[in-house]
Amino acid sequence: MKVSGNNTKALRPTTGKVREALFNILRGKIENTCFLDLYAGTGAVGIEALKQGASEVTFVEASKSCAKNISEGLNKFRFTVRARVITKKVLSFIEWAETNRMTFDIIFLDPPYHKEEIEQALSAIGELNILKDNGIVIAEHFTKKHLPDEFNNLQKVKDYNYGDTVLSFYKKGR
Repeated sequence: MKVSGNNTKALRPTTGKVREALFNILRGKIENTCFLDLYAGTGAVGIEALKQGASEVTFVEASKSCAKNISEGLNKFRFTVRARVITKKVLSFIEWAETNRMTFDIIFLDPPYHKEEIEQALSAIGELNILKDNGIVIAEHFTKKHLPDEFNNLQKVKDYNYGDTVLSFYKKGR
């Protein structure tokens, strides 16, 4: 699907299979959490977090047209009270969130597969204080992309493989 606007790109939403696996892994851990969906795209992951009982979800998406579509989806499901959509680049948002003392229980990021943004974003999350102490970060990436076991204060817990997709789970290091 093509997106119009200044930030034209091809969307690659998290597949239904991977999204189902993600929420099976997170079962029992989402209710009453603050969930952050970085590189939100279609918003499907964050909307599913709301359906699973997250108390609030913040969607961060640089594309204005994608952000507008997420807002429309939130209206459709009547989730607008528990959600906010922020049209901003991810690295700018992470710095802004720390400045504004925002913290999250679960951070999900699914940046474009063939760019280096995933390392930059994980490094910023590990360096800046936006993850709660017992929180988790989940990075979706291409299977041929190996992510380090550490990003500043983040430690890799486990990788889950689904075809060409990997979900890498990180927690704060002790």
